[in-house]
Amino acid sequence: MNRMKEAQGRLESDQQSGEVGKQDLMQQRTELAQQLDIARSNSQTLQRELDSLTQQSAQDAAHAKALEAKVNDLARVLGDRETAISQQEQLLSHDRDIRELMGARDLYIAEVYDVGDNGATKKPYGRVFYTKGKSLIFYAYDLDQETTKRASTFQAWGRRGPDRQQALNLGIFYEDNASKKRWVLKLDDPKRLAQIDAVFVTVEPNGRSDKPSGKSLLFAYLRVDPNHP
Repeated sequence: MNRMKEAQGRLESDQQSGEVGKQDLMQQRTELAQQLDIARSNSQTLQRELDSLTQQSAQDAAHAKALEAKVNDLARVLGDRETAISQQEQLLSHDRDIRELMGARDLYIAEVYDVGDNGATKKPYGRVFYTKGKSLIFYAYDLDQETTKRASTFQAWGRRGPDRQQALNLGIFYEDNASKKRWVLKLDDPKRLAQIDAVFVTVEPNGRSDKPSGKSLLFAYLRVDPNHP
């Protein structure tokens, strides 16, 4: 009987311990459930923030793209205005040149044509405005015609006597108006102009030359009387 009472006491003690352990487990499970709820709530909050940031990033990207397009449009408009201003400045410059020439004394104006083997005139042709002892403006047209399209430079020379190799380098023509195929050379050097009696143009395939080596295109004699007051 005593041994049975002792065994019964041990069983009751173990049962009480089990009840305590069960309560501990229940409490731990409750705490874990609370922590899981908090973690889920935090996760949802972070997801909403991430969605908001993603949306903001997309909006920022769209705004940046719109700004870039606007900058490109403004740059294009500015480029067009600069081109227009440059063209207007060139036209004004030409107008000033013509006005000054028309009012100059001792002005000689000549139409210059290239002459073929049959004696007929052909392209290219030019126009010379020569103010004696002051300036020379040489407009040439169609220099880049089919027969000279590979040329890299059109160079002007001032003739000093019959020997072409003694000619004075006056510079190269630059394209003044592409649509009209107009080229121009300007010289404002009285000392150099005083040394020459004519001007002619050559094709220099290798760029600027020290001596005329290419084909002559245009020739204008300058030792003439002025034909404009």
